[in-house]
Amino acid sequence: MRLLDGNFRKILVRSTNWIGDAVMTTPAMGAVRSAFPSAEIVLLANPLVSELMSPHPYCDRVIVYDKKGRHGGVRGLWRLCAGLARERFDLAVLFQNAIEAAIIARLARIPVRAGYSTDGRGFLLTHSVPVTREVRSLHHTAYYLNLLQNLGIAPSGSGLRLQTTEPERAWAADTLGPGSWAAINPGAAYGAAKRWYPERFARVADRLASEFGFSILLVGGPGEVPIGMEIERETGACPENMIGGTSVRRMMALLERMDLVVTNDSGPMHVAAAFDRPVAALFGPTDHTTTSPLCSRHRIVRKDIECAPCLKRECPTDHRCMAEISVEDVIEAVRDVLGDPGRGSGLRNGR
Repeated sequence: MRLLDGNFRKILVRSTNWIGDAVMTTPAMGAVRSAFPSAEIVLLANPLVSELMSPHPYCDRVIVYDKKGRHGGVRGLWRLCAGLARERFDLAVLFQNAIEAAIIARLARIPVRAGYSTDGRGFLLTHSVPVTREVRSLHHTAYYLNLLQNLGIAPSGSGLRLQTTEPERAWAADTLGPGSWAAINPGAAYGAAKRWYPERFARVADRLASEFGFSILLVGGPGEVPIGMEIERETGACPENMIGGTSVRRMMALLERMDLVVTNDSGPMHVAAAFDRPVAALFGPTDHTTTSPLCSRHRIVRKDIECAPCLKRECPTDHRCMAEISVEDVIEAVRDVLGDPGRGSGLRNGR
């Protein structure tokens, strides 16, 4: 089972499909890099994740898997696999859990294929690691590292990591100008159940401006433009609304400069954590024990609700897990995260 016994020249890593999950694979990617320092490591990722990881110190290049474009349908999948076969990879490490990832690696004729035995794909893998209930309860970063440890690859000790370029950092500095900035990320691509309410984010923006002296930045994806517009209407803080107006790379550069990030459980939350920004994160239907932001200063705002975490995209009842979080709960978490980093436990349950 030990991969370290192999002499791998060229490694394909299949990334996860969500930005937040991809950020949480970076400690495992660091372990692969440390285990095979002379190998070429190539990441296979969808367009959004490929942008996130181009460039990144733990991979040499990224191959874009575009299912909505040139790789769509059976013909597109075959085109992808044929191209990968021409690359002559020695090893495929599959962080994505879907059977499709194993099918691609097999059709690409990669001789060593390693991953969790999820989605009925164990027969397609040469190195298959079972997933127990205990493994599923791990924080996602530990989940990916556990896969590698079962394959004989030890953690490298690296935490979350992303990388921006000098031109990207210069653009962010020119865009924001001087002063202290707080970002509000009011969306969540996974589903509406993870989102707190625009009018409450607007009240938080007012308080961050009046009590803490922050300039306010709104960040998010194109599908969250209406949320940003509603916050703009409701707040007097005159935010810089960049929701839907930046690339993934520019969103990264903006978050890297923030003095505070207030966010739902979402991809930008993990991006901020990778840059070790202070984070106040709101959790409702998702599990804070498996997807909390891993940064030196964070506070989680949540309520002990009997039906949470349900992990549902849409709430079938009254959304109480988010509805019971007040503006004051969030401001209290902000005070904690901006104060003594040693205060608190990194976990704030609403009272």
